[in-house]
Amino acid sequence: MLNAGFIGMGRMGITHYSILNTHPSVKVLAIADTSKTMRNILDKYLSVDTFSDYRQMIENTPLDFVVVSTPTDSHAEVINFALAHGIHVFTEKPLAMTPAESGAVVALAEKRQLVNQVGYVNRFNEVFVEVKRLLDSGAIGDLKSFTSEMYGATVLKGSNATWRSKRKSGGGCMYEFASHCLDLVVYFLGQPDRVAGSVLKSIYSSHVEDMVTSTLIYDSGLSGTVTVNWSDESFRKPANIVSFFGSRGKIIADKHAFKIFLKEDQPQIGFHEGWNTRYITDFARSVRVYVRGNEFTRQLDYFVDAILERKVDNPAGFSEGHETDVLMDKITIDAASVANPGTLQPDAPPTVTGLSSKPSFWKKISKRMGTKHA
Repeated sequence: MLNAGFIGMGRMGITHYSILNTHPSVKVLAIADTSKTMRNILDKYLSVDTFSDYRQMIENTPLDFVVVSTPTDSHAEVINFALAHGIHVFTEKPLAMTPAESGAVVALAEKRQLVNQVGYVNRFNEVFVEVKRLLDSGAIGDLKSFTSEMYGATVLKGSNATWRSKRKSGGGCMYEFASHCLDLVVYFLGQPDRVAGSVLKSIYSSHVEDMVTSTLIYDSGLSGTVTVNWSDESFRKPANIVSFFGSRGKIIADKHAFKIFLKEDQPQIGFHEGWNTRYITDFARSVRVYVRGNEFTRQLDYFVDAILERKVDNPAGFSEGHETDVLMDKITIDAASVANPGTLQPDAPPTVTGLSSKPSFWKKISKRMGTKHA
């Protein structure tokens, strides 16, 4: 049995708790959150120890692993403290605010030989896993170009009151949305050699970007574009869309299905000439509990299994998360160098602030309860 602790109980913290609390090999012992309202709720309904300070929780509880769901600006600090105490770590994305921070986290995790994972949940989506397999098998031949897109209706009006409007807390489309989109590029294709024409554009926000676009270039000759927009109200839910064009065909995919076009029959992989469509229901495997999508359970079960089997080489580990941090940094630097009207210039380097859960979520909960958010 593995003893678990949770740090930060916002929307993602609750999601992860609901999944791991049902795992037959996991016992949740403690939760840390700076919100007094949240701790009061936990104390009333759960049989766990609660702490306002994650350090006290780690130092006073015999934990095997922690799940970190705090704002991005605190990730490196929290993770390093847990690793230094010999605790395995699952953290929400992105890994850290800068490549320097995430690189140091990677080094410490490797030194301590502790299991580590970043919550890039798309890596555990069955459609994207199948697309990865097809690309690696050469089903569409030599890749020539690609696109990676993400859209959602997250920010549809100007506001400076939430964490999303503050870059120093990890706000902005880059950290919250584009990180998923760019991680898929790293997952499918690896780190691009250079980026060009990057733009961070404000649509509604005053101090952070609402849209990210960039061209990614590989020395092999492969190139592609990234377009991310979290202010697109034509999408009811966030959507990731990828496409790949190769010498033998093309693939278009989202979280629910993929289409593959082939120039000739390939019976060995079950596809004919022309368009072939496969839906996630054609090959999805059931999970022990469903919360928001199979991939959410699959990623956490993989993490637990890795601890039980002492597998520190994780396909969604800190080293992969660091590569995504590097790519975000490349695009941010490139955008700052582009003389483009409407380009939002990045703020000064971020500094670590508090460790509270994302406040907009708890303001809603507190309002329903008739209390004030701590």
